[in-house]
Amino acid sequence: MEGNTAWLLTSAALVLLMVPGLAFFYGGMVRSKSVLNMLMMSFGSLGVVGVLWVVFGYSATFGDDVGAGLLGDPFEALGLSGLMGAETLSNTGFAAFQAMFAILTVALISGAVADRVRFGTWLLFAGLWATIVYFPVAHWVFAFDATDDVTGETTKSGGWIANDLGALDFAGGTAVHINAGAAALALVLVIGKRVGWPKEPMKPHNLPFVMLGAGLLWFGWFGFNAGSALAANNIAGVAFINTLTATSAALLGWLLIERIRDGHATSLGAASGVVAGLVAITPACAFVDTWGALAIGAIAGILCALAVSLKYRFGFDDSLDVVGVHLVGGLVGTLLIGFFGTVGVNEGSKDGLFYGGGLELLGTQAIGAFSVLGYSFVVTAIIGLLIKVTLGFRLPKDEEVVGIDEAEHAETAYEFGGGRGGRAATTGSGVAGTAKKLEGSKA
Repeated sequence: MEGNTAWLLTSAALVLLMVPGLAFFYGGMVRSKSVLNMLMMSFGSLGVVGVLWVVFGYSATFGDDVGAGLLGDPFEALGLSGLMGAETLSNTGFAAFQAMFAILTVALISGAVADRVRFGTWLLFAGLWATIVYFPVAHWVFAFDATDDVTGETTKSGGWIANDLGALDFAGGTAVHINAGAAALALVLVIGKRVGWPKEPMKPHNLPFVMLGAGLLWFGWFGFNAGSALAANNIAGVAFINTLTATSAALLGWLLIERIRDGHATSLGAASGVVAGLVAITPACAFVDTWGALAIGAIAGILCALAVSLKYRFGFDDSLDVVGVHLVGGLVGTLLIGFFGTVGVNEGSKDGLFYGGGLELLGTQAIGAFSVLGYSFVVTAIIGLLIKVTLGFRLPKDEEVVGIDEAEHAETAYEFGGGRGGRAATTGSGVAGTAKKLEGSKA
């Protein structure tokens, strides 16, 4: 028990590291005038969702179902009541682990609306979205029925996708990635395009940041996936090695598409392929064998690389490709369990089409995936529209052009030479001093 708890707490810390990892990944992809705001959107999500989770979010997600498998009782463990004793350490560790999932899911959405959203309204959106969308959906997917070991009677009811539908999602392909990706699509449609997009070039300002962020995400994702076994056991090992396998294949798949389409492989493509593979293997990591992981990773790398161009075809400004990577990657990983799932690696899995299971599992996976997609898209659009018509979501156009870092945070990421906050130049130095010396020499 102590070893399992230690692994769970370690995994929770690894998932927390993914938040600054995501911040650097996103921060490097925006222009230099927006990088601080991009970092702050991730850290702001950590603050807002971290508070809501311990107050009522954990209870709304994992409390006893209040009806039809849609929501847990938000008052059952209000303020984590009943979880703070020494004898409930494993429960407290589980609450900490799942808190990181909630925080990261909200932060993922921020990349879609980079450069143009007021920071205060983003924090409001983060709180509302976590409460109305993430906590219910996580209950659907992650809250399993609890039964008495002796009598077999159900002592606590969970969510409908996990228990009634029986869809497989080991670590969050639906609750995290499809959920965030659908929300991202709805939000960009509500908020609109950046000033100058798509005519104005908006290239990443710091590709080393992007690569660093991708590396931190990959490192933390081992806790995300393998930690979801909730024990230091063979299932955790399967999830760990499949996470490595699929991500490696996705990286190569993305670079192959770049090489064929553009004539060269890029560092941005490598980092994006890493994230696409991590997303796709998340729901499947403990339900497929090595060959399944390789196939899922390669397919995700290829399809996500192609999908990121859809925003230009359909005209929606998904700034950092949250839709192309997380929505598409989440769908790929969730649906491909219907083909590659096998009980040969995990008795809790089911056999997919390629392992003699027919099409039943694929149908189950599709129902779960598109139910989450539809709910998240519709409710996010409603939340976004309400904020837009009441408080206003976007920066004024002139502030967006100058830069969101200056407008929202009164800071800039980089200071080259003298700038705001420095002393005024004296007459004997700098530009002013040089000018006076030149005037004196002419005289």
